[in-house]
Amino acid sequence: MKILEYLSYDFVQYAFIVGTLIALCSAVLGSVIVTRQMAFIGDGLSHVAFGAAAIANILYVTNSLLLELVVTAFFSFFLFRNPEKSRISNDSMLAVISVGGLTCGYMALNIFSNSANLAGDACSFLFGATSILTLTLEKTVFCCLLSVAILGMFIWNYNKIFAITFDEDFSDVMQVRKKYQMILILMIDTIIVLAMNLVGALLISALIVLPTLTAMQLCKSFRGCVCVSAVVSVIGAVTGILVSILCGTPVGCTIVSVDMVPFLAAYIWRRKIVL
Repeated sequence: MKILEYLSYDFVQYAFIVGTLIALCSAVLGSVIVTRQMAFIGDGLSHVAFGAAAIANILYVTNSLLLELVVTAFFSFFLFRNPEKSRISNDSMLAVISVGGLTCGYMALNIFSNSANLAGDACSFLFGATSILTLTLEKTVFCCLLSVAILGMFIWNYNKIFAITFDEDFSDVMQVRKKYQMILILMIDTIIVLAMNLVGALLISALIVLPTLTAMQLCKSFRGCVCVSAVVSVIGAVTGILVSILCGTPVGCTIVSVDMVPFLAAYIWRRKIVL
């Protein structure tokens, strides 16, 4: 069979491994992001990552993931450093950062890039590149280590993350809110940078939000929502990558299209069936 033939190639196996782990991390963190009404943080910070990726592309940086992670972390910590004393609301500042990152990135590509296919380069950053299908062993290991670290940090700090998600006053009394909010932001930054290589800067929010919204239609508890969204996201990523390989469709758009199916089905069903 053609599927088994494709699966025998190393680069396809790498794509499935990385895509599955990124989808799993996105769904786990998505449950917190959606519950805390921070759905657009992925969209905003992904535009910052786009700007960093464009600069890395111009400077021929070998490992652009590190630069993207550092730049995204800087702006996210700046954004959430002390919102109570800020003269501009977080959502307004996020909009400024989002537009600024997108604009600077595209301007840099236009002015400094030596590529003959500028439109193609921009689209690959914005809607996902085929780089997920050309991963080297080194990049695969790097992505896997970061993904496993995110999952480990989430599981290890689950109770604290749960507290800052549902009871900020209590977490303030326990003096854990600021510390674990920074940990949460760092995890979100990391998964945004990783996911941009899978679905592109403009589709990251869908990868994070859709599985969680699907799970919320079916689950009664936060823990159930995390588990179901993880399952939905992983199935969507594996199916999307497989369809993309077989049909030659864009990887990111295919994954998001697949994720839309269970969301629409669950939204129409609207019955809580999972604890």
